[in-house]
Amino acid sequence: MDKFSILLLNISQKLNERELASLKFLCHTKIVKKKMEQITSPLHLFTNLKELTEISEDDLSVLISLLTAINRNDLAEEVELFQGPQPKEEAKERDQLDEAFDIICDNVSKEWRRLIRKLGLSETVINQVIYANQNNLREQLMQCLLEWRRIKKGSATVSALVEALEDCKLRLVAEILTDAINLSHGTS
Repeated sequence: MDKFSILLLNISQKLNERELASLKFLCHTKIVKKKMEQITSPLHLFTNLKELTEISEDDLSVLISLLTAINRNDLAEEVELFQGPQPKEEAKERDQLDEAFDIICDNVSKEWRRLIRKLGLSETVINQVIYANQNNLREQLMQCLLEWRRIKKGSATVSALVEALEDCKLRLVAEILTDAINLSHGTS
């Protein structure tokens, strides 16, 4: 049996109707409206995303982002475990970005959209994240940062975050971030 198909089946069985509706909303730019209206289960949605090569056994970043956006971090972690261990350097950069994201979420409030725009996320993506995380400003910012990392892949770095913070006149946050990451390097 195909392990990837088993993974998608297991994930789909753990999603409820409200979560399916949220996933469909997040995918409205990927799947045409007529097809979207015919989707009645998470498994059907995943099948469509596979056909569009949005998700594949080799690239599960879209699936992870979708599950994270609907606050199903447990399922996103399950998918990450399926992917297997990442190379050490990649894992280290990911850990640094995770730490940077927490620092930014703790220290940026009103200017968060400006920062996200500076990082290159579209209004459509920003609005999708806001819709999926209504009334939770910190989670909106976190999900946008995660989406930025997914889209930019290797160019999503701590230094790119620092540069964007400085461009947005958020120098204090940039300094806090730089100091924290340097401290992390020193204790490794």
